[in-house]
Amino acid sequence: MDVTTGLGDALGKYLDLTAAQMRLTAGNIANIDTPGYKTQGFDFDKAFSSALQGMGGAGSEPTVGDVDGLVARPDGNTVSMDRESLALSKAQLQFRTGVELLKHEYSRVMSAIHADAK
Repeated sequence: MDVTTGLGDALGKYLDLTAAQMRLTAGNIANIDTPGYKTQGFDFDKAFSSALQGMGGAGSEPTVGDVDGLVARPDGNTVSMDRESLALSKAQLQFRTGVELLKHEYSRVMSAIHADAK
């Protein structure tokens, strides 16, 4: 028996995108000393909206590209530790929020199941 809800599925996609953001940020930090490396990123809101519209299909990774408008160091690298630290903190907060919302959703479903058993 598969018990899913629309909100639970949406939160799963939210968590997947947040994890993708953390992996991308970790990759940017790992390349902070790589000459010519361009900071990578994606539009979280756009990717989440696309994921919600395609809820029935298989999950897809967000479209990743170079982040525009960043200052390049003399070696051509555009990674800023301050920017990446902020992005990682934001993604961690989003992930924790998504987990708490998902726990609440599963508690709600379990309550409904137990209410039917009475």
